[in-house]
Amino acid sequence: MTRLVQLIFFKIKCTEINFFFPAASVALIFTLSLSACSLTPEKKQSVLIWNKNLPVIGSQSSPRTADLNKDGTLDIVIGAGKNEFQQSDMAILAFDGRSGELLWKQKSIDQVFGSATFCDITDDGVKDIFIGGRSPQLKALDGKTGAVLWDYNYERYKNDPIMQYARYNFNNSVLVPDQNNDGVADLLTINGGNALAEPNTTKDRYPGVLMLLDSKTGNVIAADTMPDGKESYMTPLCFSQPGNNELFIVFGTGGETIDGHLYISTISQLLLKKLSQAKVIAIEKGHGFIAPATLADLTNDGYLDIIAISHGSKAIAIDGKDSHILWTKSFPGTECSNSFAAGYFTNDNTPDLFTFISKGEWPNSTGSIQIMLNGKDGSVEYLDSIGCTGFSSPVVYDLDNDGHDEAIISVNDFDCSLGYASKLPQLMENKLIAIDFFNKSVQILDQAKGFKNIFSTPWIGDIDNDGYLDIIYCQYYHHSDRRPIMGEQILKLVGSLG
Repeated sequence: MTRLVQLIFFKIKCTEINFFFPAASVALIFTLSLSACSLTPEKKQSVLIWNKNLPVIGSQSSPRTADLNKDGTLDIVIGAGKNEFQQSDMAILAFDGRSGELLWKQKSIDQVFGSATFCDITDDGVKDIFIGGRSPQLKALDGKTGAVLWDYNYERYKNDPIMQYARYNFNNSVLVPDQNNDGVADLLTINGGNALAEPNTTKDRYPGVLMLLDSKTGNVIAADTMPDGKESYMTPLCFSQPGNNELFIVFGTGGETIDGHLYISTISQLLLKKLSQAKVIAIEKGHGFIAPATLADLTNDGYLDIIAISHGSKAIAIDGKDSHILWTKSFPGTECSNSFAAGYFTNDNTPDLFTFISKGEWPNSTGSIQIMLNGKDGSVEYLDSIGCTGFSSPVVYDLDNDGHDEAIISVNDFDCSLGYASKLPQLMENKLIAIDFFNKSVQILDQAKGFKNIFSTPWIGDIDNDGYLDIIYCQYYHHSDRRPIMGEQILKLVGSLG
């Protein structure tokens, strides 16, 4: 059976880059370039620059970038693998940003679905890589060679009263300022989520573990279980606020069918193993908080406010100064595993919020709904239904340089009424689109029949420092026989708007 994944890269020339990076999962990757912000279809041209076939693997990991070979161009790192609980020799991959050539690969005993975090812990001027996944996989890799610097070993902790629960999934990690005085930033991450637990029951579900790790050695500096004893899938946030020396942490608990809470705590509480003192800032019944929260100043007071959306599609904004609720907005009959992206979509100076949610209940989801909320009061400023269910998140950029941001998302087109529980559709088309809220238009940036993207969040930035905006995103070959990970083909396309 042929297995196929694509890596795609767009280049768009603009005067400046202001963008937000929500965390999220990904699937595959392409490379296409556009030389202006005016993306009219009649001007768009593209040329295939390189083509790579990687049989038998696929990816659920978002692309991340760092210059690994010191050529001045950012290179691309993704997690990969075969199906769940299968070993792969190509579980973590690094590609040359210029040519698409494979720089190195690293094996793993299970899927590596997390996305890379970067920090130079070898003091060689090249950022090293931290990335995780199932079974439980969390590795530090040398950025130059891909060699393993350290590997999380659950056996070391199986008798520890807290760490005994850290035996499931590692999602994404975040860097925090040095906590053990070795001069290097450390890692904050959560382990949790038993993939074998049945839905709608608490049986075989164990508390997630918030962990602070020494980035140089992988040793545990501090760890504690979730205050409510629930599982956790959410990547934590760590941030500071004006006039306060504390480092704040936002994290969530619960699952698709399990109640959950959204909490705010501090690094100090984690170091003392006192997450039980964390403050509950949101509650959801029948669902938890899965998608990472977003930070933005909605009240123009200099404090970062917290915006989150539960798996039951209840959006909530919380004041960063005193944790009171600014507004809430619910979307009954839908589910959400997608983060908000913040951007200036309306005609004011307050950031607004955009994401997309799924109609119905997984796996019988019957479509996707795009929502944009006014940052001031949570009112719905935009609502549409484009394509079918997916679990990536949007990114934001002012593509036409008119002072209003557009949202860039990946959507799948097929007969949404089939859901994912019945026989999968024979035909599917993946599209990368940009939504212009101010001009009320949707622009197709790229599309590919026979491909889909369930997990991939695009990456945006200037990969080669040439003043052009680059967009990297992922797709994989659509199989109608329900096999989600069926091999990769890596493409780099470069285009111009002529």
